[in-house]
Amino acid sequence: MKRPEPVGVIKQRRDAALARLVGGVPYISWLGIAFERKGDELTATLPFAEKLIGNPMLPAIHGGVTAAFLESTATMELAWQMLWDVVESKQLDPEEITAETMPRLPKTIDFTVDYLRPGLPRDAYARARVVRSGRRYASVQVEAWQDNRGKLFAAATGHFLMPSRDG
Repeated sequence: MKRPEPVGVIKQRRDAALARLVGGVPYISWLGIAFERKGDELTATLPFAEKLIGNPMLPAIHGGVTAAFLESTATMELAWQMLWDVVESKQLDPEEITAETMPRLPKTIDFTVDYLRPGLPRDAYARARVVRSGRRYASVQVEAWQDNRGKLFAAATGHFLMPSRDG
């Protein structure tokens, strides 16, 4: 009987895959967005920085930054689900992920943001939930909060064209 892999090896493989995925999108690192993985669930963090302020009178996080944060969270959730499958089945070693071997990212068809309250000058968090994911199309809902998950400052719904999984 084959012994299961040690938990540390599994975690290291998953964390390496996530780091390569996120590192492949320069805009995410420019905004400072980080992703924390618990099992197959991702939580995005947008650390506060002065460059994110759109209205210095409030001050509030710029609406475009909020939208980019939510869209990046949705895109990474979809891409992570695709990458999870190939990494867990050992079709792709995370250490061998390059720009050429990285699965293509989903393309946004439309993205609607509901601005529920101003994003305050502090860290923000977001989680995406895939509502539907088929071979060609996916629908995702995203929620963003700051101090209290029950008090969202923004929410979004996005529809994405999924890349071909062949080859």
